[in-house]
Amino acid sequence: MLSRAKPAVSGETAQPDRRRRRGRKIPKLEEYLTARDYCGALTLLEFKRHVGEKEDDIDLWMGYCAFHLGDYKRAMEEYESLTKKDDCHPDVWVDLACTHFFLGMYKEAEEAATKAPKSRLQNRLLFHLAHKFSDEKRLMNYHQNLQDITEDQLSLASIHYMRSHYQEAIDIYKRILLDNREFMALNVYVALCYYKLDYYDVSQEVLAVYLQHFPDSTIALNLKACNHFRLYNGKAAEVHTPQQQPQQLAFPHRVEFWDHLTVVFRGGAGALQILPPLIDVIPEARLNLVIYYLRQDDVQEAYNLIKDLEPTTPQEYILKGVVNAALGQEQGSREHLKIAQQYFQLVGGSASECDTIPGRQCMASCFFLLKQFEDVLIYLNSVKSYFYNDDLFNFNYAQAKAAVGNFKEAEEVFQLIQSEKLKNDYTYLSWLARCYIMNKKPRLAWELYLKMETSGESFSLLQLIANDCYKMGQFYYSAKAFDVLERLDPNPEYWEGKRGACVGIFQMIVAAREPKETMREVIHLLRNTGNPQVEYIIRTLKKWAKDNRVAV
Repeated sequence: MLSRAKPAVSGETAQPDRRRRRGRKIPKLEEYLTARDYCGALTLLEFKRHVGEKEDDIDLWMGYCAFHLGDYKRAMEEYESLTKKDDCHPDVWVDLACTHFFLGMYKEAEEAATKAPKSRLQNRLLFHLAHKFSDEKRLMNYHQNLQDITEDQLSLASIHYMRSHYQEAIDIYKRILLDNREFMALNVYVALCYYKLDYYDVSQEVLAVYLQHFPDSTIALNLKACNHFRLYNGKAAEVHTPQQQPQQLAFPHRVEFWDHLTVVFRGGAGALQILPPLIDVIPEARLNLVIYYLRQDDVQEAYNLIKDLEPTTPQEYILKGVVNAALGQEQGSREHLKIAQQYFQLVGGSASECDTIPGRQCMASCFFLLKQFEDVLIYLNSVKSYFYNDDLFNFNYAQAKAAVGNFKEAEEVFQLIQSEKLKNDYTYLSWLARCYIMNKKPRLAWELYLKMETSGESFSLLQLIANDCYKMGQFYYSAKAFDVLERLDPNPEYWEGKRGACVGIFQMIVAAREPKETMREVIHLLRNTGNPQVEYIIRTLKKWAKDNRVAV
């Protein structure tokens, strides 16, 4: 490399920019690599190749730089060209295998790795491939070959993370950090593990250590935004996204990535425009689109999107369980409900998830589908402090309370629900009506019916009020409900129910447990029926009323 430019020969016109550059040195490859400026290094190598400058291992260095830039396809092409040369170094095969791995070409990665000589990198790569292939036997074999060196331990920690063994991963990262304080990126890994464990405040504290040194890190800002989303809300999270720091968009699919995150932070706004094209680009996009369809009550679309997904993470198992449960309840399909119950049990019973909040919710959901509500409450009671204002949690919690006969507490929890959508749901109305009746507040149950539009659901609620009030000796509202039922459907059973309820009211009036004035309304209800028994009952009631000076 020249240390200075040549002087212009006679007759040449020296260019102004050449004068300014006179005396400047061309940076060396080692300087770029030391500064981790792989883009600059690759540009220099491409220039050298273009001008035909001979330098040892130029192709190898180009593959190395492309790999570290995340351009795995370019790196693969460089390494493949090297393997075709007669003097190819055997270690190139493991480099090629690494590019295949990062491109998701796992079979090709394994084939290339087996052609490389044994090395620690080869063992680590085969270790990860065994995990991808779910080959537990080979996984343990490669695990045993790992040594107590930083690279091997970091590889082990990543496997723990991918298998949802977050605490084990944290232990390894912290142990390495004790001896290598300069490994600042490990703080991001630890923070991510705490995020996965739902310790969002702890994750923020650990992440802050890294952000003090690298405040413009895209990965760290992403995690910070996600923590704020979990701790506060989407608006607080958006402040920390790189839309606010536009200079931090230098990575592949950067715009799509942050568009996807913005959809999540805004509660699904723009989901149908942004998420569908990203399904094959960002793995989480499919899951978030499924969640969007569920929130829109489009269960079939959610199922179509996730039915062919083979779950590998707890979140995927949970979402498949939720979709199958929703579809099973919507279609009355016992098969889908059984699949959902099995998914929930797999997550809730796993060693990695059994003590997490989602894991306990899964076990609660499993027992809910099995209608074992005592067990449901064991798990929901253990996490209820985290969901005091969560309408969906309270909805399920109240149902479980009511199902075991704890109607007083169930009513209190139902009253905490704020969502108008849930409060208009028939399941909510029917359970709340039953709680009112069991808590001796039949008038409130009747008022729930009066607020409903005439429909199949209002008819079902009438049946519930009529029968439950009858069982509880609340004959006045039972009679009113049976009277409406009889007028809507002249079924002899409704007349029998109304007759029994009216006689029950009469007995309560005689026993001074019901106002005498109610007698007038009882007679009015009886006259709504054309059954011949009516006249005999009314004569009996009127005779008692006359004898006891009650105006009817």
